[in-house]
Amino acid sequence: MELDLGADPVDLTAAIVDIRSESGEEKPLADAVEHALRTQAPHLEVVRDGNAVLARTSLGRSSRVVFAGHLDTVPMNDNLPLRRTGSGTTEVLHGLGAVDMKGGDAVFLSLAATVTEPRHDVTFVFYDCEEVEASRNGLGRIERNLPDWLRGDLAVVGEPSNAVIEAGCQGTLRVELRCDGKRAHTARAWMGVNAIHALGEPLRRLAEYQPRVVDIDGLTYREGLQAVRVGGGVAGNVVPDEATLAVNYRFAPDRSPDEALVHVREVFGGYELSVADLSGGALPGLSEPATAELVRASGGDPVAKLGWTDVARFAALGMPAVNFGPGDPTLAHTKEEHVAAAEIGRVAEVLRAFLS
Repeated sequence: MELDLGADPVDLTAAIVDIRSESGEEKPLADAVEHALRTQAPHLEVVRDGNAVLARTSLGRSSRVVFAGHLDTVPMNDNLPLRRTGSGTTEVLHGLGAVDMKGGDAVFLSLAATVTEPRHDVTFVFYDCEEVEASRNGLGRIERNLPDWLRGDLAVVGEPSNAVIEAGCQGTLRVELRCDGKRAHTARAWMGVNAIHALGEPLRRLAEYQPRVVDIDGLTYREGLQAVRVGGGVAGNVVPDEATLAVNYRFAPDRSPDEALVHVREVFGGYELSVADLSGGALPGLSEPATAELVRASGGDPVAKLGWTDVARFAALGMPAVNFGPGDPTLAHTKEEHVAAAEIGRVAEVLRAFLS
């Protein structure tokens, strides 16, 4: 399919949604994006890395902004092809990826082709495999293969944010706590030690835990420590000798990953923990010049991102990062995924003003 990058971003969103691009199957969309950028944006340098497409200006500006959007979606759930309902200011686009995050991709593609003399140098990164395990995320591969393409003074990730700037993000830590016991027949239970019963103490600590509420740059980050899975049991007549408790900690970005792990080990002192997953958060960086300029262009108040997104990858590179895209994030990955045309237009308007 030929993409018209000069079209209204709403129409461009519709075209992109109808090109299926489930994780690992992004090639048709990546091909279309690459072709469109090479033929319709001659002012940009364009490179291809796997199923990721990158484009940038080199105008010698004093600052650079990186716009990043993933091309992949979760698997289809009877929500293709795209449907359009309403009209004008009430129009809504229904379909896989409309929210997460082809609306944001369409805005970035429109800007790439039509803002030819931006006040900042710009880099556009359209990458693959965001919706699957982190080891396959295209940003990680780009960082290894083309590291200078991810450098800048501000990163804007087009994840859905209700067209409001969400600054920074929480870190996430998942640990597994194991309790051991001794097997016995339940008819002679006193001869064993029930490992599932032993989970009572760590569960009590979780129930009594008071999470922090942290203010950073005027934004409120609410932490959380929650049991997310319990495992154990051998048979209906056996005292279990092993049980596990999985715990997820969402921590404010003022804590490093190491500090988050130290804290959780303190909460569960006396128990052995194994780390299943750990990713640091991202500070909002609202005092940085480029970030402050974007906030002014938005005309609204930024909010804290309660969750983890790829802004953390950019924060790890030493640059402030925000989420800013059309769509309600609670609709992402649902059969009912839909985005208001007005939100697509709003994000495009703000970013165009920011760059112009």
